[in-house]
Amino acid sequence: MGLTVASEPPQSFSAAFALTGDAAAGELTLTSPLGSTLAVLRWRPGGAVLVQPDGEQHYESVGRLVEQATGAAIPVQALFAWLRGRPKQVPGWQVDLSQLDDGRLVANRQMPLPTAVLRLVLER
Repeated sequence: MGLTVASEPPQSFSAAFALTGDAAAGELTLTSPLGSTLAVLRWRPGGAVLVQPDGEQHYESVGRLVEQATGAAIPVQALFAWLRGRPKQVPGWQVDLSQLDDGRLVANRQMPLPTAVLRLVLER
């Protein structure tokens, strides 16, 4: 997973990930290239939690948690549709599913600013 946000200063984040569940309830584990756990994001109806080595932070929604953790508002429900090959429309976002059969997904956010690019490489 790679996320680039054209903020000032620009932000870039990359990690390996394991994703289970769906937009309503699930878990995303982010790991470094060396295999250490960077963070675990868990969500369910009514709340979400970000678990990092230095503690836990609670959020009212998975969307708010993801925005806080990555610096960009990522449309979580649409992301799960995209991962299933369904081109769900989200205002401000363009998704390229043309390489999904090869395990690649690219989503670009043009609005709201700052722009962002999300790149996923999947092992199936």
